[in-house]
Amino acid sequence: MKRIARHYYITTLLCFFFIPVIAQSVSSGSRPFNSEWRFFLGDATGAEKPGFDDRNWRSLDIPHDWSIEDLPNQSDHNVIGPFYRKSVGATSTGYTVGGHGWYRKKFVLPEADHGKLVSVLFDGIYMQSDLWINGHYLGHHAYGYTPIHYDLSPYLNPAGQPNILAVQVKNEGRNSRWYTGSGIYRNAWLNVTDPVHIPQWGVFVTTPKVTEKEAVVSITASVTNTLQQAVASTMLITIVDANGKQVAKVRAGSNIKSNETVAIQRAIRIPKPKLWSPDSPTQYSAIVSLYRNEKLTGQTTTRFGIRSIHFDAAQGFLLNGKRLLLKGGSVHHDNGIIGSAAINRAEIRKAQLLKSNGFNAVRTSHNPPSEAFLDACDSIGLLVIDEAFDMWQRQKNAQDYHLYFNDYWQKDLRSIILRDRNHPSVLLWSIGNEINERADPTGLALTKQLRDEVRKLDTTRPVTAGICDFSDFPKGQKHWDETAPAFEILDVAGYNYQLATYVSDHDKYPSRVIVGTESFPVQRFENWQAVEKYPWITGDFVWTAMDYIGETAIGHTVMDNEKDGGALEWPWFNGNCGDIDLIGGKKPQAYYRDVIWNRSKIAMAVHAPIPKGLTEVVSKWGWPDERQSWTWPGQEGAPMDVTVYSRYPTVRLELNGNIIAEKSCSPETSLTARFKVPYQPGVLKVTGIENGIRKDSSILQTSGKPSRIRLTADRQIIQADRNDLAYIRADIVDENGVIITEPVTLHFTVEGDAELMATGNADPKDMRSFTQPTCTTYRGSCLIILRPKGKTGTAKLKVVAENIPDSEIRIELAENAQ
Repeated sequence: MKRIARHYYITTLLCFFFIPVIAQSVSSGSRPFNSEWRFFLGDATGAEKPGFDDRNWRSLDIPHDWSIEDLPNQSDHNVIGPFYRKSVGATSTGYTVGGHGWYRKKFVLPEADHGKLVSVLFDGIYMQSDLWINGHYLGHHAYGYTPIHYDLSPYLNPAGQPNILAVQVKNEGRNSRWYTGSGIYRNAWLNVTDPVHIPQWGVFVTTPKVTEKEAVVSITASVTNTLQQAVASTMLITIVDANGKQVAKVRAGSNIKSNETVAIQRAIRIPKPKLWSPDSPTQYSAIVSLYRNEKLTGQTTTRFGIRSIHFDAAQGFLLNGKRLLLKGGSVHHDNGIIGSAAINRAEIRKAQLLKSNGFNAVRTSHNPPSEAFLDACDSIGLLVIDEAFDMWQRQKNAQDYHLYFNDYWQKDLRSIILRDRNHPSVLLWSIGNEINERADPTGLALTKQLRDEVRKLDTTRPVTAGICDFSDFPKGQKHWDETAPAFEILDVAGYNYQLATYVSDHDKYPSRVIVGTESFPVQRFENWQAVEKYPWITGDFVWTAMDYIGETAIGHTVMDNEKDGGALEWPWFNGNCGDIDLIGGKKPQAYYRDVIWNRSKIAMAVHAPIPKGLTEVVSKWGWPDERQSWTWPGQEGAPMDVTVYSRYPTVRLELNGNIIAEKSCSPETSLTARFKVPYQPGVLKVTGIENGIRKDSSILQTSGKPSRIRLTADRQIIQADRNDLAYIRADIVDENGVIITEPVTLHFTVEGDAELMATGNADPKDMRSFTQPTCTTYRGSCLIILRPKGKTGTAKLKVVAENIPDSEIRIELAENAQ
């Protein structure tokens, strides 16, 4: 059946961030609820009762992930840092553990809140949570990735008296295929509103018309009246631009019956709008103010961007009327050495790392992200495939979400759409990944149900799902063409690892729009060739953009005499398949991607020596053991394999000024030239040549002796706020600044107004504590993360190593850092 192309014209919400992150929709009654929690790891009988004695519990601020913290009873063999050899999650969770935990928070409402409604919002708790307020049970939430919202009003004590909120969290059994973390790992807010108010996620902004000359902004705002009588309410909608200048204002009045919610919609014309895009993520703000008896009773500010999207097989993906190729990467939700703690700065940095490495799109695999991450993507211009589920009714692990899917999917999906539909970064809704029942009658019925549920709440974005071959079934039982009914239901077809079918499927289904939702790193050139050549292939999302904890070493390189398999076991803990390593560094394959995406013209890598008689085995998600290094002691005279990636038609390789060879580079050679070079220390240089003229060059230089510890902070001035972080990279370098690749053990001390949060390196099998003040460099580098104590001042990090001069760096903690 020929499908009619769908047109999606969208305006969604934008948050341009500095520190701290400003949520895309902020109510005047929304208060941060992250500080001064009490925590206990384990079971605590009666901890839900307000009179329970928690004075001996640990005091901390959320976001918090207990699974990344050191375990008791450390031993070199079975327990190292947060890793446990007998972890029930094993390779899936990187040998980390879950368990049970309790959180309690005391808070007092001021007299000014008398008569108001009070609710609590958690952006995510992993996994199962139960909540009590002052001993009254609020409810159970099963999914670890969706928001949790409860009304506290009926059970609160009078103003001035303490209230106790208790949260029990359970992360039990084998419930995930990757590292999840445990606890209240995302932000929380206490919302205080008037009885006549805009409910949670009650503002929705779209644009039915977007041109460079004019945009029509449609704003729908709901108002709820919880009073026992009808009220007359006035709503004032003001739109301001990025500089705070008012560009439009409208009023709307309504009479709202008792216990009724009404939706007020207004269309507003914006002349010569500044359109949102990855290159120009311009923001506007819609300020919705509520008045009752001419008194301001509440105000919500929603940041948004104006843009249109369109998908069809003939033109591909159009953003604001222009074709855009999706340079995508899949990512899991963890933040490396701080685990899954979604501290605002960690989420911002993750988005910035992706953007700075050339990605313009990200797929949140395989669960909804934090709102802080979406705020960051909005701000820097990073498009998002917002994914809901990794399984439906059929399990991938015995204790995973399939146990709760039938009861909770609708509630969870609705909360995702309502929370995220105003983000300009959100491009596609993904309702699932590699769902086992994807081609069965029950699965097709569910596909339609989930798609229809999305469309009830948002018709402005297409619906997709990541669909793979049938390797999860007995060989030969099912065939790829049996996915056709599922793709017929979806708006955009998500292909996982199906490069070989791109052309043949287009011949069969010419109106099908495809996005490569997962692809193998080793096929990056061929996948991108397809995206550039065929408009129906709208983008490529490599697995993965960043290294993550869990799925241990699916991206591996071993010798043919070593154990091979889908995942490698202890002491591996890291997936090791990303373009970006666990501490934010660029991996060898990323340099090739830069050339493929035309971000650089030339790059060079040297393969590590392969022992005589052995052969390198690279997994589907792996990469050859290449390095950006020309330091190979003990290999003098031995032939080294040097690979050059280049957009120049000719490349010339020189060692210490002597020409080794010239070779051609072109799409026919996958932009690659390979050389054999007898090793000798010095300078290896490659030069790109075009029309006989020497152009760009790249060098690798042999390192000397360790000379200093080079400390580089991502920012010298940070916010004096617990939701900010300072990331400091330590490199061991020689007198010329060349990195020393041999491991060096470093020791850290921190003084002043910040604390040491984490240290670590990029080695995927160097199991260690991430919280101790010591770390050994991996290929010359490691990372130190400082967290502010919450007041202005200065922090000093001092780094010490044997036979190398000490080094230190100062970080300023300011009230309004940018």
